[in-house]
Amino acid sequence: MDGMIDATETIDEFLARHSADVEAAVRKAAAAEILPRFRRLAADEVDQKNGPHDLVTDADRLAERMLTGVLGGLLPSSKVVGEEAVHADPFSYEALRGDAPVWIIDPVDGTRQFVHGDDGFCTLVALAHRGTVLASWIYAPAREQFATAVRGRGAWLDGRRLLPGPPAPGRDLTVATSHPDFTTDAQKRDLSVLWTDGIDARPCGSAGLEYLAIARGELDAVAFSWEAAWDHAAGLLLVEESGGIHLTRTGDPFRITGDNALPFTAARDAETARRIAELLRHG
Repeated sequence: MDGMIDATETIDEFLARHSADVEAAVRKAAAAEILPRFRRLAADEVDQKNGPHDLVTDADRLAERMLTGVLGGLLPSSKVVGEEAVHADPFSYEALRGDAPVWIIDPVDGTRQFVHGDDGFCTLVALAHRGTVLASWIYAPAREQFATAVRGRGAWLDGRRLLPGPPAPGRDLTVATSHPDFTTDAQKRDLSVLWTDGIDARPCGSAGLEYLAIARGELDAVAFSWEAAWDHAAGLLLVEESGGIHLTRTGDPFRITGDNALPFTAARDAETARRIAELLRHG
């Protein structure tokens, strides 16, 4: 890495110079703290946070700590909102509403899959400023896939531009929804409207990988009932930069700063997003 941001450098200039450094940091954290534990976790390396389905591992904690140090050093004026740090100190989430640039980190998105030896997990990093996501990095290390997006500059997977276009006409829309293990009865009722003619709905896996599936044209939309920024920021920008959009049930764009009308959807094109949002609105 070739040094930290200059005091006079804008965030756009920082991204032009340092996007590859961020990618390198993500890869290094995965190589050091995540992949060595994949399918090798000891029982004492796995804990519960808010219940039996909400797991955290040493890989989550140590990868986030490593990324926090490196990314904060690259951009000294920045704050960090990491899933595990916010669990320890919920007030740190308020950085999303401040004036400083914010790194948003989910060290292992899909921890349950990671714990069970499934390769459907990824590391999510996004850079946001004043509520707008400016860049994102999504790394699925066990699948050797790396997706990036910079606002206004497109979405890319392993050097290939992602532009899926609209779904093929005449077929059911494929939609991944909040997993029932992580939803309340009320949220299940809100999402149940998607089990209808013309929609092929299923529970989601890793949110980050579902967003990547939209950008690749393998999935038409998601519908999620929670708004934790670390799960959505990176993937939403990837969807936007591949030609998609996101809408809450009231038709407004999703805000990483919170207070959204849930559930919300992200889809590969505007027509699909409006259709899903309309169903959610009248659910």
